[in-house]
Amino acid sequence: MKKKTAFITGIAGFAGSYLAEELLDKNYNVTGALYPGESTKNLKAIKNELTLLKLDILNSDKCNKVASKINPNYIFHLAAMASVGKSFSLERMTYRVNIEGTLNILRAAKHLKKPPTVVFVSSSDCYGIIKPKSSTVTEDYPLNPISPYAISKVTAERLCLFYYKQYNLPIMIARSFNHCGPRQAESFVVPDFAKQVAEIELGIKKPVMSVGDLSTKRDLSDVRDIVRGYRLISENGKPGRIYQLCSGKAVAISSVLKTLTGFSSKKINIKIDKTRFRKNDIPILRGSNKRVVQELGFKSRYKLKESLSDTYKYWLNELSAH
Repeated sequence: MKKKTAFITGIAGFAGSYLAEELLDKNYNVTGALYPGESTKNLKAIKNELTLLKLDILNSDKCNKVASKINPNYIFHLAAMASVGKSFSLERMTYRVNIEGTLNILRAAKHLKKPPTVVFVSSSDCYGIIKPKSSTVTEDYPLNPISPYAISKVTAERLCLFYYKQYNLPIMIARSFNHCGPRQAESFVVPDFAKQVAEIELGIKKPVMSVGDLSTKRDLSDVRDIVRGYRLISENGKPGRIYQLCSGKAVAISSVLKTLTGFSSKKINIKIDKTRFRKNDIPILRGSNKRVVQELGFKSRYKLKESLSDTYKYWLNELSAH
């Protein structure tokens, strides 16, 4: 049987690199787009098995050329400005990359003789602040974006649904909740904590940790579960449908911190740093994964403690190597 070809934008990123591993494991031909000058460090274990092409998704002609050269069966669109915090200071760039970049990928897909199945990776940030706080969010919950990042993702979702209805492009939206694991950029909370604990354990820094708001609660999954969800959506999802990928549980960030500091042999003092608080932070986010479980057989395979332990060990290795 002929191998299926998948094209991943953002392949060298955190989730993109794990998705590449997941698809190789399932015998796909895996191709991906690298932003010019982007590091391939996350791909070092699998680089020889991939076809990598340089692409700035803001260049629409190049998107068309790359798509017709590869002619993929599947496109996974992960490339994005992904930081909520930075989206306030890089507002215009966030809108351009996340909206215009998505438009260029959709147009490139539409021009192919046989339109590929497209999975657009969106975010639970689209929901904004949930009321009542205790509620578990389903795919039908009203969207209320409260950051430039979230606004860009909601707009890109709308574009995707327009291309599905208008041009019959087989496209599905994966609305992912927070996920963590090794290789994640330290601007996110779990790797930030894990790196600080590893630095303390190795004696690189004093046993004091500076942290932001610990009261927020997040639905946290392992990145390896989330990318498996992307694959299941592409293979068996219904075009035009939105699927949430999440664990269905909300965990307090204070509990994440407690688990991570518990891996260290040192006694660590925690200092709350008010400058790390975000004005537009969402107090609690918990999603329902009922649709993706019932329709596509998704399940969480990794316990949170395992994800946190793997992230901590990753930072111990990274810091010891220097």
